[in-house]
Amino acid sequence: MKTGTGFEWRTAHRLHLPNALTLLRIVAVPLFVWFLAHDGGTSTGWRLAAFATFLAAIITDRYDGQLARRWDRVTDFGKIADPIADKALIGAGLVVLSLQGDLTWWATGLILAREVLVTVARFVVLRRGVIPAGRGGKVKTVVQSVALGLYVLPLGGALHVVAQVVMAAAVVLTLVTAREYLVIAWRLARGRT
Repeated sequence: MKTGTGFEWRTAHRLHLPNALTLLRIVAVPLFVWFLAHDGGTSTGWRLAAFATFLAAIITDRYDGQLARRWDRVTDFGKIADPIADKALIGAGLVVLSLQGDLTWWATGLILAREVLVTVARFVVLRRGVIPAGRGGKVKTVVQSVALGLYVLPLGGALHVVAQVVMAAAVVLTLVTAREYLVIAWRLARGRT
C-alpha cells in the first residue's frame, strides 16, 4: 500500500533489527549529549562516558545498513531515518562542543547548514524518490565521526592538533558532498533520474 507520495509508509512500521538499530542511535542522542555536557564538559569520566555512548551509536550505523542489505530489509524508512540519526548524533555533539568552547562555531555552522540543506532537499523531492546516502556522504560521515570522537575524548597537546586536522577535513568533505546531493535532488525535482 503506497500513499501517493511514493514513500512506503507501511514499511516504516515494520520493526526489524536494522531499523531498530537506527532507532537506537536516535535514542542514544540525548544520553550522549547529557554525558558530554555534564559538569560543563570538564570531567574526564563523563567525557569518556560520552565517547563510549558515541562509539556504540556509531557502531550501530555500520551494521544497520549492512544487515538491511544482507537480509533484503532495505526500506524507505531506513533510507530516510539512517541519515537523520547520523545528523542528530553528530550535530548534537558539535553544538555541545561549540557551546563549551572546544570547537569553533564556524565549523559547526558549516556542517549543520549543509546537513539541514541536504535533509530539506531530500524531503522536497520525496514524492519523486528517496535519495539514499551515497559513497561520498558515507565517507563524509566517517570522517565527521572520527573528528567528533577525537574532540569528545579528553585529549590535549599533539592529539588535539590531530583532532583539528581531521575536523578540517570533515568540513571540506561536508561542503564537497553537498553538491552531489543537491544535483540528485535537482534532477529528481525536474523529473529526471
